[in-house]
Amino acid sequence: MSALYELTLAEVSLALAQRRVSASEVLDAQVARLGAVEPRVQAFLRIDEAGARAAATASDARRSAGQSLGPLDGVPVALKDNLLTRGVETTAGSRILSGYVPPNDATVTTRLKQAGAVILGKTNLDEFAMGSSTESCPFHLTQNPYALDRVPGGSSGGSAAAVAAREVFGALGSDTGGSIRQPAALTNVVGLKPTWGRVSRSGVIAYASSLDQVGPFGRTVTDVALQLKVIAGHDPADSTSSDAPVPDYAAGLTGSVKGLRIGLPREYEVAGMDPHVLASVKAAAKTLQGLGATLVELSLPHTGAALAAYYLIASSEASSNLGRYDGVRFGHRAEGVKTLRELYVKSRSEGFGEEVKRRIMLGTFALSAGYHDAYSVKAQQVRTLIRRDFEQAFGVCDVVLSATSPVPAWKQGEKLDDPLALYLMDVLTIPCNLAGLPGVSVPMAPTSAGLPTGLQVLGRPFDEQTVLNVAHAWERETSYFRRAPEL
Repeated sequence: MSALYELTLAEVSLALAQRRVSASEVLDAQVARLGAVEPRVQAFLRIDEAGARAAATASDARRSAGQSLGPLDGVPVALKDNLLTRGVETTAGSRILSGYVPPNDATVTTRLKQAGAVILGKTNLDEFAMGSSTESCPFHLTQNPYALDRVPGGSSGGSAAAVAAREVFGALGSDTGGSIRQPAALTNVVGLKPTWGRVSRSGVIAYASSLDQVGPFGRTVTDVALQLKVIAGHDPADSTSSDAPVPDYAAGLTGSVKGLRIGLPREYEVAGMDPHVLASVKAAAKTLQGLGATLVELSLPHTGAALAAYYLIASSEASSNLGRYDGVRFGHRAEGVKTLRELYVKSRSEGFGEEVKRRIMLGTFALSAGYHDAYSVKAQQVRTLIRRDFEQAFGVCDVVLSATSPVPAWKQGEKLDDPLALYLMDVLTIPCNLAGLPGVSVPMAPTSAGLPTGLQVLGRPFDEQTVLNVAHAWERETSYFRRAPEL
């Protein structure tokens, strides 16, 4: 058998089911792997080895009694640090929540535990999930395992890097404007953003509530499908979660795309796109055509307005959601203040980073009297037009194909002085969130320098199965997912 950490989630799940290895042995292998590579990658904000060992021991006892809880039972995974974990500090990558230990789990955390998963720790992220590079967290930077001087993408860069570095077999992130798919592309892993409402947001520290969605990372499409089956489904604690049936996604991976219509939007060939990325997408489309799919050229005419609409909508919701962090109820509280107003101002000024402050101010301005109609209302109207573009597109195609990120990973610090340049890194992922669609990024051909790139597949609402199946067909025809970083 290969070294345990080299196995995919599906492979280690099978080894556990066949009793070829115990959960405790798997955890030992992952803890050793963490010790070897985590000092260089820094994917985690905190590691809960004691909790993980208790979960692994319980998993071994269940399997000995013939009471396995399913494919994730005994499998080490990680959670983005904006997902609540009872008894384990959860900061959303912000000083304002330093020391906050939640009294309850997020619903997705509960569902992973109920499935027997071994939660090894909490991963790094851009502060409050606001960013595209995992550089806005005040605690430390996360490195891209494929090039340690480059970013892993964001905002779920820690989760992507942990999976890419083989520290865990799967991980959860959140995707508000591309925060799962973009880091997946930059680190050569698979990342899925489910349909908005497919997965509960209860216990997710909110950034933009109408856009946030939790989803999984894995080395393969099957790994992602196994995790989605566990975390998806209606939750009484989240009134926006859907009661649509949850299929067995892994069982539905046929690997066939015969008869499927694949849409290629003209607007997704954006200015400044890396030539290798563009050529690789076109080659991938031809490969899928060779497998029996039909290629359909189409237009999504309002794509150009998506970026501006997104940052108005997301920032407006952020300014409201982050109003609760006031230095009174939890988190950072400024010292040496004499009035309540001074407490609010100083606590928030000290606790929030520059990017979070920027978005709060933008959102507050967009919602203010005299500007609400001109900005917030107009952005929502654009959102409706983008949704209609996709509705029309899915009348002539079954999925939409594009690059995930217009460029491969850039060097750390390269774009920090130019927020707009960072915002443009999400130009191909944001429309999916505005329309509430499912989307996946799957590894594509690396650059000549060995930097990963990603292929994005978007689908109809609640049709994650088709999206995953197209990605699976591509994955089976290529070997890019088998690449491993040299750590």
